[in-house]
Amino acid sequence: MYFGNQKFLVAGLSRSGEASARFLLSRGAAVWIYDDVVTDTVRQTINRLVAAGAREVTAETLRDAVADCDVLVLSPGIPIDNSLPVSFRKAGKAIIGECELGAMFLRATAVAVTGTNGKTTTVSMIDAALNACGKKSVPCGNYGNPLVNIVEDADFDDYAVIEVSSFQLETLFSLRSHIAVITNITEDHLNRHYNMENYIFLKSKLIRGLRESEFAVLNFDDANTRRLAASTRGKVVWFSASQTVDGAYLEDGKVCFRGERLFDADKLTLGGRHNLENALAATAVCALLGLDMRTVSDALCSFRGVKHRVEKICELKGVDYVDDSKGTNVDAALKAAGCMARPTIMLLGGKDKGYDYSPLFKGLAGSKVVHCIIYGENRFKICAAATAEGFGSFSLCVDFSTAVQLSKIMAKPGQCVLLSPASSSFDEFSDYEERGDAFARIVKGIADEKENC
Repeated sequence: MYFGNQKFLVAGLSRSGEASARFLLSRGAAVWIYDDVVTDTVRQTINRLVAAGAREVTAETLRDAVADCDVLVLSPGIPIDNSLPVSFRKAGKAIIGECELGAMFLRATAVAVTGTNGKTTTVSMIDAALNACGKKSVPCGNYGNPLVNIVEDADFDDYAVIEVSSFQLETLFSLRSHIAVITNITEDHLNRHYNMENYIFLKSKLIRGLRESEFAVLNFDDANTRRLAASTRGKVVWFSASQTVDGAYLEDGKVCFRGERLFDADKLTLGGRHNLENALAATAVCALLGLDMRTVSDALCSFRGVKHRVEKICELKGVDYVDDSKGTNVDAALKAAGCMARPTIMLLGGKDKGYDYSPLFKGLAGSKVVHCIIYGENRFKICAAATAEGFGSFSLCVDFSTAVQLSKIMAKPGQCVLLSPASSSFDEFSDYEERGDAFARIVKGIADEKENC
């Protein structure tokens, strides 16, 4: 892409939007910036970018900017069917995302990971193993560090381990991964993608462009993912926690790759079948990269997890408080509940993503969850599902802070309080990280009143 005579409109000024604008400005491009919700944080971002040479667009000047600009750089937070990208499409103009912009200039070997759940943990495991083997690796993308931020420093001998969301895949076309991983595909983001067919297609985009010399690492145990093997020219390598496959698998309690026994699965620090699947996916990737598998095994077994994913915050008067704010869908919440070894009070709610919550309460019936505190914008929909499934042990409140405080009153010594909301955070927070931090802050505030964590 040539920057000298093209004008770029960057829409959405979150981390990825600001990173895109700075990348373009550093290359001498003419950059317009716009966000339809100008919070104090966004205003600070606008001021910084204007000082660096960008031009601010307001609601009043947006139509002129659309007419003037050649390329729309769209934040993943803005749907592709929003009126702004639709206007660019009608005018026959280019629409890309930050991840696409970074992919155009990426020199490092790309390992890309998508899926409904397990993306961040799998990326973190692969990154830890690469670093343990003495390789320079950068986790990026939806992981929190925009891809476009790392393309200058990541050279041909380095590795970019890229977490890719379905939102990013809407505007991603140029990424050519050496290895692409799909962890699983379950119901998620249907309020944005409308149906499972669209959602599955978006996930499949990560492997559709692979060449015959590249690899698609797929979850054999997940039917939606298994069917995607026919969608790629890349070499399909499986991972499975239930049977022997051509790839990484569990056999007699040991993690294996193509007949080689590597380590005992019970040596993994992280528990739960989902974390075993993440470790199997990482094992397959590392084996395909030709890494020393003894070092890889040690790195995976010692890996302690990622923030906001079944993370114990503290113990207060015999009650464990566990942050799984990243559990933003039904499947993730059920997996978190499955990790609980003690009677558990579960915090559920937030902004609805288009789910049927009935499977959530069917699954919780066989778990350690003894009570749910339901809050947030979608609280009545969740309550209706609980009632319909005969799950009667729940309390209802309006907001997040009240829910956490209520859990403090209800939880007894020997129990857990689990935040795994099965919902997005956007009714009260900017993202799941802010929600998880708020949970930790409230819990630790409770602890300061009584005792130290």
